[in-house]
Order: sequence, then structure tokens, then C-alpha cells
Amino acid sequence: MAMKKPHRICMVSDFFYPNMGGVESHIYQLSQCLLERGYKVVVVTHFYGNRRGIRYLSSGLKVYYLPFPPFYNQCVLPTIFTTFPLLRNIFIRERITIVHGHSAFSTLAHEAMFHARTMGLKTVFTDHSLFGFADASSIITNKVLKFSLVDCNHAICVSHTSKENTVLRGRIKPESVSVIPNAVDSTMFVPDPSKRKPNQITIMVVSRLVYRKGMDLLAAIIPVITQRHPDVNFIIGGSGPKRIVLEEVREQYQLLDRVQLLGSLEHDQVRDVLVQGDILLNTSLTEAFCIAIVEAACCGLQVVSTRVGGVAEVLPPNLIYLADPSVKALLVELEKAIADRRSGNIVDPFEAHKIIAGLYSWRDVARRTEIIYNTVCQVPEPDLANRLQRYYDCGPVAGKLFVMATVLNLLVFTVLQWLMPTEKIEPAPDIPLLTVKYTMLKKKKSSNETTLCATTRHRTKLMKGNKDSGLQVDIVEQKS
Repeated sequence: MAMKKPHRICMVSDFFYPNMGGVESHIYQLSQCLLERGYKVVVVTHFYGNRRGIRYLSSGLKVYYLPFPPFYNQCVLPTIFTTFPLLRNIFIRERITIVHGHSAFSTLAHEAMFHARTMGLKTVFTDHSLFGFADASSIITNKVLKFSLVDCNHAICVSHTSKENTVLRGRIKPESVSVIPNAVDSTMFVPDPSKRKPNQITIMVVSRLVYRKGMDLLAAIIPVITQRHPDVNFIIGGSGPKRIVLEEVREQYQLLDRVQLLGSLEHDQVRDVLVQGDILLNTSLTEAFCIAIVEAACCGLQVVSTRVGGVAEVLPPNLIYLADPSVKALLVELEKAIADRRSGNIVDPFEAHKIIAGLYSWRDVARRTEIIYNTVCQVPEPDLANRLQRYYDCGPVAGKLFVMATVLNLLVFTVLQWLMPTEKIEPAPDIPLLTVKYTMLKKKKSSNETTLCATTRHRTKLMKGNKDSGLQVDIVEQKS
């Protein structure tokens, strides 16, 4: 019996390294685990500063930084057709079989999945966020999501609450959506109680300082807690437009020595900051999953969070204090956590770490995602009439526009096939992933960029085989 060929996966999103966040971490960690399982994985995103062309990250993860500038909120301008020639070239060069888009905000992900379906490739979409249904922004985003998911083979959500939200927004069948949570690298987020300050309770906040993360609630909580509890201090990591509100509160109540604002944190700094604290406070107004509370619990911190979105599904009851998203409710739960800390009525940090490590593993996420890939590859391809009917059923006006866009995309694809036939596009060489080992050679602190060095006998082959059209490759040969 012939062995089944492994999938060749293209992860696409506007959000990726060197940008830092939950989506970026999810794509990177999932890609690393899929590489470990023997699959070919490439990542496609837009350029970030001088990071353009083709780069290689650890384990040989190949990243295409496309020459499309970000337009708004780190997303490229939605043009639909202008991205098709380059994305088609990448899909053919890398012999991609599955295109996996991430984040409903990502323009590039939606367009890549649309083009992939035109080319007859399988598509999977992971939704990382929750949206409403009433405001203008949500209405537009939901319509775009409906356009993407109507012809998508399968969708993944990070919580059951997120699944319900996506099914309603995209108007898709619940059986075509699976729930696979985020995970945490438990080998990185290890407790270290020695870093905590004795005779003091430190409340950590690690978040983007924006309205959606409840920074107005935090600004109201800080003066009350610091007045009631002289031994409680705050450390806040993150940046955003709401930082000025927190700075005003700190100055107004003369809390310069008790409220520390660290600014933006790189992902490799988060653990070192978390272990300094006793309690993590999450004041988000909406969350699909919230990886920050998992990382904090893995570091042995008590977690106090708003009961919003999928947060209630994430941690067991003995590791989290849940409150309604109001100042009064958060104060009650936060003071319960402070009292438990003083009395010693808490879960041992290393026991909490063990619990989280057993619940959330990136290898488990990769294994479950692999099942989705296997499933979608067995689904027969619909004919063109069926595809057009799906788009037409999206609405009396939007449906007709979707059909027009699909027909135009097919025409563009036909022209591209004529101008640049598939057989004339040179396949990119594959790195022998199972035999290549990488070691960290140099780290540039300004951009948190790591240059990698191939240290096996394959290094010369790698250098010669991956200089794609003069684009920069971040693998350097080590001198013996």
C-alpha cells in the first residue's frame, strides 16, 4: 500500500513575527509542531520594515514577507485581485495543498483563501476573536467573514463561545467548525517564586493598553486597591493608546513608586516579568480565549479575570477568580485573591504549572489540526456552479457582488495560467528538516531578530538551494 503524502501547508496572516501577539505566537508554535510532525510549512505575511523577501526561522520555517505595505492596523489594503499573481506563484513553487488563514481581521488571509479556492486548493480558517453584530465595524467584518467562509473547507475556533460567535457571524453549519484551543510553551513559562518581593503583593497586568482590554476598568481599580492595601503594587506591561489614562491616574494619586509601566514587551520577556508577580489581573471586555491568563497560571500566579467570551472555559475553577466586567465586581474578586494570598490558601505554583502543562500543549494542538487537514483533503471538490450558488445565496446584493468577484478571479487565473504556465514555475527546493539542526548564532536586541546557523553537513546545500531570486535568506554558513 502506497504511503500517504504529507500535507504541504501555507499559513497566511497579516500578523506575524516580528510583530508580537496571540495570533503571531499561535502561527509560529503551530508551524513548528507541524514541521516536527514531518509536514512542509511556509508562512506568508506582508513586510515589516526592512524585513522583506524570504527568511528562515528556527527549524527551517520559511517565511515570505511580501512587498505589500500595511494599510490599517497592520493589515494590507483589500484589493482582492492584485495579490493573486504573487500568491499563485508561491502556492505553485512550494507545491501547497492546504492554505490556512488566521484572524478575521487579516485582509491577506481572506484574499489568500479566496485565491486558493480558485486554484482548487483546500482551505482552513482559524478565528481568534469575538465580534458583535450591531456596530458598523462588526457588520463589515462579518460580511467579509461570510464571504471567506462560504467556500472554506473547514473553520477552527479557539473556544466554544468563539465557535458560536463564528457560526452566527458567518452563517455556516456548526459541523464545519471545530474547537481547538490555544496552548502555552510550558518549558518556557516556568514558575520562579524567588523573583517575588517578600512582604509585598504584586499585581501583574500584561496586555495591550486599549479599550477592548478594559483599561478604563483598570484605571478605576488601581487607586482603590492601593488605598485599601498599602502592601499591594502594580506592574503593567504593554503599550497602546490607553497608556496615557494610566499615567494620569498614577500622577493624580501619587503612585509613581507603586505603579510601574514597563511599556511594550517582547514575547521572550513576558515570562521574566510574570514571575515577579503574585496575581495576574485581566480586565478584558471581550476575549475568545486569552492566552495571557494561561501563561500566568503556568508561571504559578493567581488569576483574576472578567467573565467574558471564552475566558470561563480556559482555566479550572481553583486557578481563576471570575468577575463581571465592572469595577465593583472586579474589586470583590481581586480582594478575595489578595486575602487568599496572605492566608496561603492558594495552589502551589509548581502544581499549577503541572496542571497547565497537562491541559495545553502545542503538540496536541498540532495533532488535532492534523486531523482537520486529513478530513478536508477527503472532501470532494464542488463544481463551479455549486461554488457560484453558495456565493449567490449570501444575500440579495452581497451575493451578486460575490459572484462577480468569483468570476473575475477565475478570469484572472486563466490569464495568469496563459502568461505564466504552471510547468514554467520552478519548484522551490525543500530543506531536509529531519537532519538539519539549528543553533542560535546572534541576537539583535533592537528587533529581537535571531540569525540562525545550519550546523550539519547539509548547510552548503541549504545555502546554494534557497537563494530565491536574490531574496535575503536568514541562514548563514558556520565556519569550521
